[in-house]
Amino acid sequence: MYSVAIIDDEPLIVEGLSKTMAWEKWDCQVIGTACDGTEGMALVREKKPDIVITDINMPKMDGLKMTAGLKSEFTDMQLIILTGYREFEYARQAIELGVSRFLLKPSKMNELEEAIETVTGRLDRLRHPVPAPMPEETEQAMPEDTAENPEENSEANSFIVKNALEYIRENSQEKLRLSDVADQVYVSQWHLSKLLNKHTGKNFSDLLNGARMDRSKELLKDPALRICDVAEIVGFQDLAHFSRVFKKLEGMSAGEYRNTHWGTEQ
Repeated sequence: MYSVAIIDDEPLIVEGLSKTMAWEKWDCQVIGTACDGTEGMALVREKKPDIVITDINMPKMDGLKMTAGLKSEFTDMQLIILTGYREFEYARQAIELGVSRFLLKPSKMNELEEAIETVTGRLDRLRHPVPAPMPEETEQAMPEDTAENPEENSEANSFIVKNALEYIRENSQEKLRLSDVADQVYVSQWHLSKLLNKHTGKNFSDLLNGARMDRSKELLKDPALRICDVAEIVGFQDLAHFSRVFKKLEGMSAGEYRNTHWGTEQ
């Protein structure tokens, strides 16, 4: 039996989907509902449903980031977007990120049923894959639907990494933790760490320090700022730590960097 989670901030939608759909027809069962993005992600992490039906324009949620996070971390999970948000570009991006169906409210019952039919069919094929063709049959084999055979959801992964790096850059001066960034892109710490390492070749600490160094090099242009001031502004608790990181990444001390590039004495 396939498990279904429904996430929507309209109680009537949640109740209607839960009670009026003939879930048993598709061997499905609603295992939980949520009324905003925060509750929705908690529900998904706890229950790990096979199918998620969700709005993308709700309180406490960035719909595209949530979509990317779910498809990246839960590869086989089927997402059905049910929304009143009619922006075409938004829909296009959601589909590129791995959404199975994008439906506009109010949706007709036959549209919902077709969506459920489609995603349960995909789940069936994922659970019971067709044997690979014999060598002589390979040339005539049709290419399979990539949505049914997701290897890595590269579009979603790239979207997550892009947003994570942007958040790190914009907040590098804060006492930032990996968990803070993971919350912003709707994935677990472990999954984000894996994605960052794969896409950048660096761990979170290196990326954070790199962002801080980029900012510090800009600040070193200002002769009115002491190096200890720069260290504090970019997020280091003490000058010694800043100095060690700066020399490790730049190959020279902050003072040497300032004198070499700007000719400013300390």
